[in-house]
Amino acid sequence: MLPDVQLLKPEIPIGLSRVGATGIKKLVEVQREGKRPIILISTFDVFVDLPAHLKGVNLSRNFEVIDEVIEALTAKPIENIEDLVVEIAKHLLLRHEYATKAEARMNSELIMRKRTPRTGQRTQEVVKIFGEATLSRDGNKIVMVGVEVTGITACPCAQELVKASSAERLAKMGFDEETIKKILDAIPVATHNQRGRATLKVQVTDSFKVPISKLIEVAKSSMSYETYEILKREDELAVVEAAHRNTRFVEDGVRYMAMELLKAFPDAPGDILAFLRQENEESIHQHNVVAERFATFEELRNEIGSSDASRSNSN
Repeated sequence: MLPDVQLLKPEIPIGLSRVGATGIKKLVEVQREGKRPIILISTFDVFVDLPAHLKGVNLSRNFEVIDEVIEALTAKPIENIEDLVVEIAKHLLLRHEYATKAEARMNSELIMRKRTPRTGQRTQEVVKIFGEATLSRDGNKIVMVGVEVTGITACPCAQELVKASSAERLAKMGFDEETIKKILDAIPVATHNQRGRATLKVQVTDSFKVPISKLIEVAKSSMSYETYEILKREDELAVVEAAHRNTRFVEDGVRYMAMELLKAFPDAPGDILAFLRQENEESIHQHNVVAERFATFEELRNEIGSSDASRSNSN
């Protein structure tokens, strides 16, 4: 009989928080009400913890679990991606009897159809969708679903600098203050732009579910405007003008996303967790900028509510 090396005692007896496999690709079919199912090319990451007395985990079991569970669950289209990652995590715990915790993550690309803002040109966009489940033997369970969308952000700081410089030039040309204001209000003022990536993840439970389509809408609201694969000249004009009239810092993106999240799910339980992230790829710098927030719905409601109250009192 061949030896099972993983069961041997390690040379250095230290427990590991996470051992597993990443980048496992599978096809997943997701059902949509009244529409054809969506076929997702999905990438899975799976992990378990490892006690100090074992040399390693049996990674082949992880691949077996994914194959078996996906085959069983996708014999018919699934309704929720979270069901899939929860089942995978459950089976990981069953197969790895020494583990106290199991994690399963699913990362997929969803192709969505859309139309350009002015000419209605048909085009497509890629949205990333996520499903994550962490299960413990003591009964603790955290399940998250999420999305990542791209858009355009326009910098408010640079725009104010350009606006101030333009006002000085117009004044030197003889325009009065009121006319200068009208000119600058009528013409979208230049600034530098970024391609932004908004990530939004929300906890789901047996009694609280979140549609992916709603999360996509909320995530898009964080940026100055949407981006498109194809744009006619009229569309390009509309996108650029709209973005420059709706400037956002990376910090603004997360805050607007939080506000829209509360509007989209007004009845969400207060203890539901949310993760919000905005990353902007700078155009005039060599670095990116990032802002994040991890909070419960109750925490966000309290902060935004107190902010609204402060604004009302100041008025």
